Amino acid sequence: MNRWLALLVLVPLLASAQEKSETKELYGQFGSRGALLVLNATERPDGGWQVAGEYVLLDTLVRRFVEGERSPQLGVTTLKEGTSAILYGRPPTAELRGTWHEGVFRGTRYGPGGQERERFEFSERLPSMERYSAAVRCEAGGARYESSLAYVFEAGKLKPGSFEWRSRAGSAACAVSGLEQQPLSDGLRLAAGSCRVTLRELGDYVKIAAEHCEARCAAEGAFEPLLVDRRGQCRLLRPEIRQQ
Repeated sequence: MNRWLALLVLVPLLASAQEKSETKELYGQFGSRGALLVLNATERPDGGWQVAGEYVLLDTLVRRFVEGERSPQLGVTTLKEGTSAILYGRPPTAELRGTWHEGVFRGTRYGPGGQERERFEFSERLPSMERYSAAVRCEAGGARYESSLAYVFEAGKLKPGSFEWRSRAGSAACAVSGLEQQPLSDGLRLAAGSCRVTLRELGDYVKIAAEHCEARCAAEGAFEPLLVDRRGQCRLLRPEIRQQ
């Protein structure tokens, strides 16, 4: 009897562990406004997807959270939008309705009353940066978090020894340098060991983000993603980190 009970408990756990999940970054526009859309999707047994995530309007850094569903095959997708990561029980600020198929999510954003607000289109395929050239030295942050960044790229190639990224949150500091360039078709990637820094072009901005660089930080330190504009000035992608 205990053996059957154990199987009844184990089977749902194994099924849950085998659920397919993926995270996608899409760049595009709401009307004329450039935005970065980050969606986490979990596949359902019927082949559809449960979707949740957020988007950031790049000019203003306004953030909105979304959640909803994507259908099998045709990719019909409906996402409710709100100002909080927890949307359940709260009235949505808008709704995105469209199709997410073959790496492109396009449709219409509607207001709470169903009125059409604007068309949108996002793509998972980000531009190549093989011709990217820039000399950047900038700082971003505030009282709670500070970050400084420096690098030189010429025609998509990092100038050796030019990359340095430092951050500080209170007494927790991070520093990374001495990275080597690795191939990447839709951006630029630098790495040393497991630490990776990725640059991706988002219209008039370049997004800089670090992954698996905890060893380069003191306890509780972190590299917050940055946006670098065409003038070489940088901003925190999530400026609310200043108040945390």
